[in-house]
Amino acid sequence: MDRTLDGAVMRATIVLLAGGLSLVAAGTAGIDGSIGLVFALGLVSVGVGLAATALDDSESEFDVRRVLADLWIGPALAAVIVVVWLGATPGEVQALGGLVGLLGMLNYFLRPFYHLVYGLGQRFATL
Repeated sequence: MDRTLDGAVMRATIVLLAGGLSLVAAGTAGIDGSIGLVFALGLVSVGVGLAATALDDSESEFDVRRVLADLWIGPALAAVIVVVWLGATPGEVQALGGLVGLLGMLNYFLRPFYHLVYGLGQRFATL
């Protein structure tokens, strides 16, 4: 398995799941797709980004800083989605979050297929 490909797929999955969770949480709280939600998601994104730079846990087995380094993109993606669907009802915001999260899980489940295509591509490149 190629670690670079696996890392990219996992980072994309984390970003999509974080964005989906942000939208589902906002929709569940009854918040509609407005400029206020865009600013709130932007603040969450900035907060997570600052936490990633401030966190220093080099003694931990699991590198939390590496996960947080990509996690801030999720709320930023959610803010962009809300800008596209301004005026969405809370139910629609929640449904958009579900779709983004579903896309993230689909990306995760297609990981073996990505490895198959990548391996075949490398095999044909060496012929």
